[in-house]
Amino acid sequence: MTSSPPARRFDWSNLVIRVVSASVLIPAVILALWFGGWAWLLLVSVAVALLANEWGVMSAPVAPVRIAAAVTVGVLAAIFAIYFGWEWLAWGLTLVGAALAALVARGTAERPADAAYGVIYIAPAAIALIWLREMPHGRSWATMLFAITWSADICAFAVGSALKGPKLWPRFSPNKTWSGFFGGLVGAMGAAMLVATFSDATLVWYAAAIVGLLGGLATMAGDLWESALKRRFGVKDSGDLIPGHGGLLDRVDGLMFASVVIAGARLVDHLGWAH
Repeated sequence: MTSSPPARRFDWSNLVIRVVSASVLIPAVILALWFGGWAWLLLVSVAVALLANEWGVMSAPVAPVRIAAAVTVGVLAAIFAIYFGWEWLAWGLTLVGAALAALVARGTAERPADAAYGVIYIAPAAIALIWLREMPHGRSWATMLFAITWSADICAFAVGSALKGPKLWPRFSPNKTWSGFFGGLVGAMGAAMLVATFSDATLVWYAAAIVGLLGGLATMAGDLWESALKRRFGVKDSGDLIPGHGGLLDRVDGLMFASVVIAGARLVDHLGWAH
C-alpha cells in the first residue's frame, strides 16, 4: 500500500507576489469599468490581444504568432461591432473570425479546430463584457459580475483550504474540493445580493441571489474547463504574464464563462421576463 504524498506547505512568498500583482491589476480594472466607453473598450481589447497570444503559444507551437494574430483580429472585429451596437454583426464576425483562424492554422501545419476554438472561446466573453457595460445600469451590472467572480474564487479557496474534504474533479484539478465549490457559490450569491442592495442594478434580493448562483456556477465551470484545456495541451499555466498567477487566462477563466451567463441574466431583466 503506497503512502499518501505529504501535504503541500503554503507558499507565503507566492502569496505576497499575488497580492502585489492584484494591487496593480484590480485598480486598473475598476477605473476602466467606472469610466466605461472607450476606456472599457481599450481594456477589453488589450485583454483580448493578451489572451489570444497565450492561446497561440499554448495551442499552436509551430506558428504561435500567426495563430495569435488571427484570433486577435477575429475577436477585436466582433467587440468593435458590439460596441457600436451591431449585435448580429458581432456574432457573425465571430464565426467569420473562427473560420479565418482555421484557414491560417491549416496553412501553417497547425490544427484548424484549435485555432477556430480560440476565437469561439474568447469572443463571447469579450462581447458580453462590452455589451453588459454599455447597457443601462451597466456599471452596476459589470460591478456585480466582478464581485461574483472574485468572491467565488476567494471563498472557494478559503473554504476549501479550511475544510478540505473530497476532491471536486481530481483528474483535471486535483486541488479543488466540494467544500470549496459550495463555499464559492455561497460567496457569489452573497456578493450579488450586496451589490444589488447598494446599486441601481434593479434586482430584488432573491433575483440577485439567483444571478449570483448562476454566476458562481459559471465561474467554477470556467475554471475547470481551463484546467482541462491546459491538461490537453500539456501545460501547467497558460503563460507567465502575471507574477504569482501565471497567464491572464489563468486569472480570467471563470470570468469568461460568468460574463456570458451574467449578460444573459441582464438580457432577461432588460426584456422584463424577470419581473
